[in-house]
Amino acid sequence: MKKVEIYTDGACKGNPGPGGWGVVLIYGKQRKELWGGEANTTNNRMELTAAIQGLNALKQPCQVELYTDSQYVRKGITEWMTNWKKKQWRTASGSPVKNSELWKLLDEACQRHQVSWHWVKGHSGHPLNELADELANRGVLEPSSGV
Repeated sequence: MKKVEIYTDGACKGNPGPGGWGVVLIYGKQRKELWGGEANTTNNRMELTAAIQGLNALKQPCQVELYTDSQYVRKGITEWMTNWKKKQWRTASGSPVKNSELWKLLDEACQRHQVSWHWVKGHSGHPLNELADELANRGVLEPSSGV
């Protein structure tokens, strides 16, 4: 099984407002950059979209090390999702899970791969996280150019 690293980030100018997502995929010495965006969205939606797009870009099942600076995404997928699914996509308080359609897409994308989730502090100088951030900001300006 191929081993791939994925770095993801989301950006939003206003929350809600125009947003973008960015992805850096690393396989051996190969690197691929993806970005996109939406006219009216939120930062959390763009963070989720980045992870979905990164995983869906893989053409076959892979062993993935996925890096995000979003605790919302990392904790959602590793800690909260199991209970959301048991409760029919409701939170512990009984309210609907926000962005459930994206969480479902992320869950589906994860099923095809072996994914290990990692949190990296945003804007801390990590080169590939900084690149994902640049791509996400590019996605705000060029919503459909990098897919």
